[in-house]
Amino acid sequence: MAQAMVNFRMDAELKKNMEQTCKKMGLTMTSAFTMFAAKVTREQRIPFEIVADPFYSEENIAELEKRVAEIKSGKCTLKEHDLIEEDS
Repeated sequence: MAQAMVNFRMDAELKKNMEQTCKKMGLTMTSAFTMFAAKVTREQRIPFEIVADPFYSEENIAELEKRVAEIKSGKCTLKEHDLIEEDS
């Protein structure tokens, strides 16, 4: 089977950690990504769940932008509050 080169960028610290993790499993990064590509191709899906962080939803970003504008205009001020834990 002919080989092809694949190049992409990632955070240097993430790459280092990935290399260390692969080494502990007796793999190279190349073999790990090849396994990932084979599984994606075979199953026609990403083999793990990917969910969007609701913090970055359009409505939340709009609300945050509105509040920043209100603070900058002096319409309201920031005040300290306790963090609220939410069960997922």
